[in-house]
Amino acid sequence: MKHKGTILVLLAGTAWGLSGVAGQYLLSQNINVNLLTALRLLISGLFLLGLAIARQKERLKAILQQKKAVLQLLLFSFCGLLLNQYAYLNAIKFTNAGTATVLQYLNPVLILAFVSLTEKRYPSIAESSSIFLALVGTIVIATHGNLSELAVTPQGLAWGLISAVAAALYVLLPVRLIQDWGSLVVIGLAMVISGSTFTLLTRAWHYKLALTPGNSLALFGLVVIGTIVAYTFFLVGTSMVGPIKATLLAAIEPIASVFLAFILLGQEFFYQDLLGMLLILIAVLLISIRDIYLLRREKRFATKDEMSHRPNSSKMNT
Repeated sequence: MKHKGTILVLLAGTAWGLSGVAGQYLLSQNINVNLLTALRLLISGLFLLGLAIARQKERLKAILQQKKAVLQLLLFSFCGLLLNQYAYLNAIKFTNAGTATVLQYLNPVLILAFVSLTEKRYPSIAESSSIFLALVGTIVIATHGNLSELAVTPQGLAWGLISAVAAALYVLLPVRLIQDWGSLVVIGLAMVISGSTFTLLTRAWHYKLALTPGNSLALFGLVVIGTIVAYTFFLVGTSMVGPIKATLLAAIEPIASVFLAFILLGQEFFYQDLLGMLLILIAVLLISIRDIYLLRREKRFATKDEMSHRPNSSKMNT
C-alpha cells in the first residue's frame, strides 16, 4: 500500500511539473495569462466539485450554511488559490517553468519563518540552515553571482516571490477548513468561486484561444494532467503514505519541471540556475526531513508513554 502511495505522489509531482511546462508553451503561443488562469481554475474546479457532489453532498451543503466557513473559504479562494495560480503563470511568462516552479518552492521556508514569528521562538539549527540556503539559492538564481545586476527580469523575480507567498497562504489559510470539511469540498468550491469570479472580472472569454494540435495538447497537460490528475493522485497517495512524506516526495515537482522544460521545449539553463535550484531544494528537503524526524519521535514517545501506563500482565495473572 505504501509503495503504491509513493508512486502516486511521485506521479502527482511530475504532473505538476508538466503543468508548468505546458503553461510555458501556451504563453509562448501568445495565449493570455488571464485566460489560462480562468480555464485552469474553472475546469478543474467543476470536475472536483462534481466529485464532491457525488461523494460528499451533505458535507457540501453543510459548509455553505456556515457563515464563518464561507468567509474563510472566500479568503482562501482569492488570497491563496487564485493569487497562487495567477502569480505562478506570470512568473513562468517572465522567466520559465523551471525557475518559476523552484521560486514557488520557497513557500515551506516562508511558512517556517511565519511559524517561528507567531510562536515567538528562534529557528533551530536545521531551520536556520534551510532559511539561509533558500535565501542564497534565490540570490544565485536572481543574480548569477553578480550582485550588481539581475540575471532574470525584475517582473519574473517579483512574480516568482509573490507566487511563493501565495503558495504559503495556500497551505496556511485552509488548514481548519480542510480539517472540518475535507480537501475535496474545500478545493473544489474554492476553484469554482475564484475561477468564475476571475473569469467575470477579466472577461476571459474575449481572449483568443487557437486550438491547434499543440495548443490543445498543452491545454490538456495544464488542466487535466497538471491539475485534475495531479490533485487526485496526490490526494490518494497522501492518504496512503501520510502528509509529511507526501510533501517530501512532491518535491520532485521542480526537478520534473526543469527536466521536462529542457526535453520538451529545449529550455536552456545556466549552471548558476541549477546551483540556485539545488540550494532551494536542499532547503525544502531539510524542513521535510526534520518534520519526519519530529513525527517519528512523537510517535515513539507516545508508544513509550502508553506502555508505561499499561497494566503489567504478570501482575494481572497473580
